[in-house]
Amino acid sequence: MPKIVLTDITKRWDTFYAVDHLDLTIEDQAFVTLLGPSGCGKTTTLRMIAGLETPTSGRITIGDTVVFDSEKGINIPANKRKVGFLFQNYALWPNMTVYQNISFGLTNVKEEMPAKRLDIQALEKAADILENPDAFMSVAEDSRDKKGKLDDKRFQVRLIDTFTISGLTAKELMGLGVHKAADPAAEAKKQAAVYREKAKKEREGLKAQGLELNQNYEVLEDGKVQTSVRKFTKEEIDLTVRRVSRIVKIGMFMDRYPSELSGGQQQRVAIARTLAPEPSVLFMDEPLSNLDAKLRLEMRSELQRLHLTTGSTFVYVTHDQMEAMTLATRICLIDNGLLQQYDAPLTVYNFPNNTFVADFVGSPSINFVEASGTQKQDGSMELDILDGHTLSFRFKKATDMKAWRTALARRKEEKAALDAQRKKDKKNVEKGNKDTLFKYPIARVEDVLEEEAEITENDYVLGVRPEFVEIVKEGGLEAEIYSAMPTGMETTVRVRVGNYLLTGVTFGGVTYEIGEKVRIAFKGDGVMLFDRGSGELIGTGSVKI
Repeated sequence: MPKIVLTDITKRWDTFYAVDHLDLTIEDQAFVTLLGPSGCGKTTTLRMIAGLETPTSGRITIGDTVVFDSEKGINIPANKRKVGFLFQNYALWPNMTVYQNISFGLTNVKEEMPAKRLDIQALEKAADILENPDAFMSVAEDSRDKKGKLDDKRFQVRLIDTFTISGLTAKELMGLGVHKAADPAAEAKKQAAVYREKAKKEREGLKAQGLELNQNYEVLEDGKVQTSVRKFTKEEIDLTVRRVSRIVKIGMFMDRYPSELSGGQQQRVAIARTLAPEPSVLFMDEPLSNLDAKLRLEMRSELQRLHLTTGSTFVYVTHDQMEAMTLATRICLIDNGLLQQYDAPLTVYNFPNNTFVADFVGSPSINFVEASGTQKQDGSMELDILDGHTLSFRFKKATDMKAWRTALARRKEEKAALDAQRKKDKKNVEKGNKDTLFKYPIARVEDVLEEEAEITENDYVLGVRPEFVEIVKEGGLEAEIYSAMPTGMETTVRVRVGNYLLTGVTFGGVTYEIGEKVRIAFKGDGVMLFDRGSGELIGTGSVKI
């Protein structure tokens, strides 16, 4: 499977930038989720990689192939990029069975491919199966219903899955009647000899022409695989359909129509149809949004298993941060066309680049608390919070604020220089959808109209995940239970400190009364400290109130 590289990719319509100078590398066999709010550019990014949308500028490489380059005029169409698509609308043909829906794309393929003799493979596979009659009979016995009657459909599916054969071969084996014979073992041995002899004659016929077969039953001449422009044979199509249906566990539904399937089963059919042509990359655009919550959870598990089973590269678009967290090996978080962070899910959660990332990822949402103060000689920060309370913040990793401010100024200068350089380009168009600093939400009991105060270098924002807000017996801050929502495994509690609200999560069957007086503290060393002026993360650490 290939690595995907996006270099300085931009997509704009007039002055609206859907994707703004994006650099992104998707590693081989990765499961990358493109995450962000509606209209942020994630679907546009997916469509540009797939070839369904043409970038305004930049370069896209899939494996060793440049599929788009604005400078060189390269733009390989989607049907030549060998990628698979799975969208919100499954788009199954209602007048076709599950088998026909999965095989439809394969029947239209005509390209250069190795010459194969799968008829010989089927003969030798049948001989192998019949030479082990105990296993064959065991499958037959397992296919009987409670009354002892053989279920032919179940028998066929189990033969296909147990011995990895096509449906055509399974039907032929069933038609021999070995399982009905008075002496199944003797009958199986007799039929095995017939198949073995047929296969031998076919191989001898090839040898007379100076040809032979490799282990994949590809035709060799002088040691080289012979190729030709052809369509898939019925045997090849059937083997492929059975293989992908086995992966997504829909082997029993081959003769059903989409209207006879549940939403989850239709989703599995759509996945199987996408996998059938063996795409180098699988693109998915919110494929689970039509399913109910329980089924969505189940399908997340199936997609995760599917990724490991196929070893494919998955690129998945979603606005659901829970899907992104549970499925991805890496999350690509986008806002207003700009890449905000590209990291492993837990890195994005525990060490967000800025307040936007911290707010977007996490459920319940993170608590933001405005703070102001200075760094002391021992490296700790003495901060004033929540209208009159003071705390000490100690960095987990030693951080010098003067050095951090210097590095921030350098990054701003470098960005300003890059922007100035881009403006010199005659093709440059000023961005209409201007980038603005994310305004972090502060939860209050009553909204207060505040004047915009000038932000100084002593102004910060604390980010506290709900699991770090702890109700304690003594110490901490005095608070009042504002609301309590138990779910059984955990209780989400909102506490009031003056006019401010903080959300915490208490694990276990704990109940609280509205208005109850409690004390809270911030536990652990995962509390985040952001610069209020830039919104950037400075570091994480522990808090002592």
